[in-house]
This record gives sequence, structure tokens and C-alpha cells, in this order.
Amino acid sequence: MSDAAVRVQSLGKQFRIGVGRGSYKTLRESLIGAAGVPFRFARRLASRESARSAEYIWALKDVTFEVRAGEVVGMIGRNGAGKSTLLKILSRITEPTEGYGEIHGRVGSLLEVGTGFHGELTGRENVYLNGAILGMKRTEIARKFDDIVAFSEVEKFIDTPVKHYSSGMYLRLAFGVAAHLDPEILIVDEVLAVGDASFQKKCLNKMQDVGREGRTVLFVSHNMPAITRLCERAILLDDGRVLRDGPATDVVSAYLKAGFGTSAVREWPDSEERPHRDIVALCAVRVRDEEGAIAETIDIRRPVLLEMEYETWRPDYVLMPYFSLSNDEGVVAFTSNDLDPEWRGRPRPLGQYVSTVRIPGNYLAEGTMFVTAGLTTTNPDQKQFLERDIVAFQVVDSLDGDSARGDSARHVRGVVRPLLKWTTSARSFPGPAE
Repeated sequence: MSDAAVRVQSLGKQFRIGVGRGSYKTLRESLIGAAGVPFRFARRLASRESARSAEYIWALKDVTFEVRAGEVVGMIGRNGAGKSTLLKILSRITEPTEGYGEIHGRVGSLLEVGTGFHGELTGRENVYLNGAILGMKRTEIARKFDDIVAFSEVEKFIDTPVKHYSSGMYLRLAFGVAAHLDPEILIVDEVLAVGDASFQKKCLNKMQDVGREGRTVLFVSHNMPAITRLCERAILLDDGRVLRDGPATDVVSAYLKAGFGTSAVREWPDSEERPHRDIVALCAVRVRDEEGAIAETIDIRRPVLLEMEYETWRPDYVLMPYFSLSNDEGVVAFTSNDLDPEWRGRPRPLGQYVSTVRIPGNYLAEGTMFVTAGLTTTNPDQKQFLERDIVAFQVVDSLDGDSARGDSARHVRGVVRPLLKWTTSARSFPGPAE
């Protein structure tokens, strides 16, 4: 007997698109009786034409995998890859077109904000309702109730109908219910993106605890550091099919190298659309590797180059280009101003310029880095443009032991990860007395 908690075999889901919904018979049509015959005939013709023009798409096709009890598995892929459809089938929200998916154990799902909540019921009543749906006894739910409320931070509103909750309150309570009512299998979609950074971190820590307790977790996310932190294994979906299944670090690396991730270049070919004020206009921002190629993925050990291309519309101003980098939690890593001695304090003539800053390897932490590009004039100090998070790139850490991570496979905190020199001196101690 297999110890699989989830078994998916040749699973497929087909959707029909391009079909117009049939119109309803109105009171006017009923009253005019026979006069409506030509219209009904026209509708039948339109319906036949619609059926001929209908298209079928496979959201999932021939998906096969198993998840053992106690595994924490990340599901990744670009938008439209089929991740959410797969979780809805496993959660019994929708049925497959072909194949099957088996779940062995009590399931807690969080696929949308407030999934399973009844708007007219209070938060308290919804907690008990969700527990009952999971097959729990009232005494079991009561034992977990205080933990759910404390985690959700909705104590003041727990006896208020949830239709009056904000989306954040909905999310906190829904996740608290899904994670605390002892599901044997926890299924979580990208819904965590709705919460703020501190709550996302709280949820990720809770999922990590669930995994340590030996329960099974299926986690869909576009947050690659969260995937590699929580999951030993990841499954990459693309165009409804399993593209890769293996160790999370390998699958995430393959996903990023395949170009599914963030955009590393932004250009404005049309001069009228370029961000500007009245002196300088931004033409392009690019991320390059040390060979000069556009790079959406950077090895943590290698340098990365940030490039800003701009043009002056009025001459004889002193310019200060700068970049600011932040991680996917919104924490600013650093800001770097252009202090190139060739142009520092020197007015610029009319023309186009490219300013580049080199960030050394073994400096940034792994994860997504978002780049803000700005430029000001000095004397007077005046902002010309400021484009927030205009490009981004992924920093992928190495498990070879030659980065700042060393031999540790655990999550390493921080927005930078410099490889610093350490020294250790050994002291001699006297031996045992004779």
C-alpha cells in the first residue's frame, strides 16, 4: 500500500471558450407570441454559429505525480500554467475532464479570500462551520478557537458578520482556520499575496510549522524564496503540463533560467512616452550579467550590472542618476548614487548617456530584487523622473558551499548576503592534572 497523501494520474481539465450564453425568454416575448418566432429562429442560428466558433482549451493535460504523506511541495509556473485549476480539482471544487486525483486525509484549502465562509454568519460561527465541514467535533474546534482568533488578529470583530470584514480580515481568519484545524493536507494558493508583508511572513512561518509536524502541504506561489525555504520539492507547470518535478532549488532555478520570471529590461522607444520632467528623459533601464547580456537570473556569486539610459533635453545641468534596490517584502537593501568622477559636479551638454553601476557578487541575498530608477538635477535640486520597481531580477544562491551560505541549506535571513572574511584562533588548555 502506497503512503501517498495525494495521487494524480493522467489528469486533464478542458474548458470550452467562445460560447455565448443563451438568452432568457422575456415577458415581452411571451406576450407577442407568434411575433417572436423570427427572433427565436435567429437565436437558433446564432447558437449554431456560436457552437461552430467555440474553442476548447486544456488547462491541464496528462498531469501525473504523487505526494507522500508529510511532504511539503511547491507548485510553480507562470500565470495560466494550470496551478490553480489543479488545486481546485484536488479540493473537489471542480471535476477533471479525464484522469483522476486522489486525496487521502482531511483537507484544509485556502484558494480564495474567504473560501467556505458564509457572509451572513459571524467570524465565530464560520470557524465552527468550517471545522464541522472538515469533520471535526465541536470540542476539537473549541480547543483550537483561541489560537485561531489570536493568529487572525480579529478579536474585536469575531462576533461580527464576515460580510463586513475587509479583505485583509477575511484572509487572516480564513488562513487561521485552514492552518489550525488540524488538516492532514493543507492546500494554499497564491491568496497570501493579498496580505501585507508581516502577515505573509506569519503565514509562511505557520506553514513551515505545519510541515515540521509531518502534515502534507501543497503550496502555490510566485515567491521563489518562499518556495525554496518551505519546500524540499517543487513541481513546475507550464501550459497545463508538468515540465519539471524535483528538488525545489533545482526546479526554481530551471523556472527562472527559462525566462518565466520577472522582466529585466524596460525601454521607451517613443520619445514622447519617456518618463521626464523638463530637463532629462529616461530611455531605458536594463539588468545585465558580467558578460553584458540581459539577465533575469543572477548567480549569487556573480556580479550584476544595472544600466540606465537617458537623454538631456536642456543643456548645462548637473545630473545625479541613482538606483534603489528592494526585496519582495518591500525592504530597501540600498540606494546607490552616480559618483563617477568624470561627471560629478560637471554640467552635461545635450546628448544621450548610459550610466552603469556594478554590484559585486556575494553581496545581494537570494530572492527577487526590484530596481527603482531615478534622476535628479542639483543646484537646484529637482526630480526629473522616479520609476519605482521598473525592472527586477532573481538572485539564485548556490548549494556548492562557496557562497556566503556555506554548507547550510537552511533559510538565511537578510536583504544582503556578503561573503565576509572570518578568522578563528585556537587556544590551548591544560590537560588533566596528574
